[in-house]
Amino acid sequence: MSDDRRWFDSSQPQTLQGAVMLCYLTAVFGLIGLVLGAYPLAELVPLALGAAGLGVANEKRWGYRLGVALAGLNVLVDVYVLYLGGFGIVLTLLFAVVLLALFLHSQSREYERIWFR
Repeated sequence: MSDDRRWFDSSQPQTLQGAVMLCYLTAVFGLIGLVLGAYPLAELVPLALGAAGLGVANEKRWGYRLGVALAGLNVLVDVYVLYLGGFGIVLTLLFAVVLLALFLHSQSREYERIWFR
């Protein structure tokens, strides 16, 4: 990795900072799920959110777009699992909705539009 790459950018709005932290947290739980024997495809979205968080921290437009798409997909999957009777996923769904809201917040969208390349 080059010297100018960052894991976290404290100059970004709080909404994007929170989104980056939640992306990383989701990726960590995805790794834990893989270690504990979860189905590998089920952990693909959480692990990819880690890459999206890194892209957002480095003000990359692809990172923001990937984060929004994966956060939305994560919400849809969690709602579907909840619909099937997986009531243990309520907390996971809450975090997924918060992540999507942080990405779609007006401060995040405006910052991405102006500063991301």
